[in-house]
Amino acid sequence: MTTLSEVARLAGVTSATVSNVLRQRGKVGEQTRQRVLDAVAQLGYRPHLTARALAEGRAPTLALVVSSIANPFYPEFALAAERAARAHGRFLIVCNTNDDPDTGRAYLDQMAGTLSDGMLIMNANLPMDELKKTEQRGAPVVLCMWEKPDAPPELPCIAVDFHEAGAIAGRHLLALGHRQFGALVGSKKSGIHAERYRGFAGACAAAGHRHPLQRTRYIRDTVEAGYQATMELLHAHPQLTAIFASNDLPALGAMNAIADLGLNVPGDISVIGITDIQWARVSRPALTTVAVPTDEAARMSVELLLALIERRSVSPVMQVTATPQLVERASTAVPNPSRG
Repeated sequence: MTTLSEVARLAGVTSATVSNVLRQRGKVGEQTRQRVLDAVAQLGYRPHLTARALAEGRAPTLALVVSSIANPFYPEFALAAERAARAHGRFLIVCNTNDDPDTGRAYLDQMAGTLSDGMLIMNANLPMDELKKTEQRGAPVVLCMWEKPDAPPELPCIAVDFHEAGAIAGRHLLALGHRQFGALVGSKKSGIHAERYRGFAGACAAAGHRHPLQRTRYIRDTVEAGYQATMELLHAHPQLTAIFASNDLPALGAMNAIADLGLNVPGDISVIGITDIQWARVSRPALTTVAVPTDEAARMSVELLLALIERRSVSPVMQVTATPQLVERASTAVPNPSRG
């Protein structure tokens, strides 16, 4: 591997001059700068990022910690965050905990402040006190896609009004004429999707239609769990005309279950989700969903983290994205009068 010293010898300059040219620092004459760049190109020199991070006490990278890269939402968010990071001259490292808190702690311990200048945390099941300790060690932390704008956390965050997203889904089904709902919630009762369900149930209650808890299933946020829960719901409550899912993956599972039962979406049962992942747009029928501003949230998360790293004044420490929006596609329609 070519070294900085070898580049300096070929260009006839000091190693410090090569370093200044590559970092665009200091005053270097145009002819000298060009000699350095020519030597870099001739030798194929590439800076050793880890060594640079150790020497400078800062890294050119940001880390994004997610709970499961198998969930297609996270790669979509990561792609948007990577674009935002590159726009600011940074690299993005994606760290997958696979829903294991110990793995998440290992990422915090080994990357924060060394391989990464700051941490973006996305539903990684990491205790708040451990995240605060990371921040106290000098590695800023930003929570991405915080679901409770009315309850700011103890760390800087970018929040999305998921309560309103659930309410939008409920109002859409009600406006179509549905009154017999099933609900799939992709977390525990106190989990990250609780606000989405509360928004949905609140919209139903406001219209005079309380949603019975026995028609709700708290499940894993997966296609498979949505499939199994829908099978159970429709066997227990065959009169249902619509299913609300707190995320697109369970909603897609619900549509598969409905098809396997010989029923039609939306002719027999309407289905609506939340998020608007790519799969929602290419499913058949295409899934009606409440789209959250993923690209905007990713960009805001990166910019907030960089402001904290650079110790720029940040106010407020919780920033809220644009309101989620209904995307009406082919999976919802007026209820079938022969059902319910």
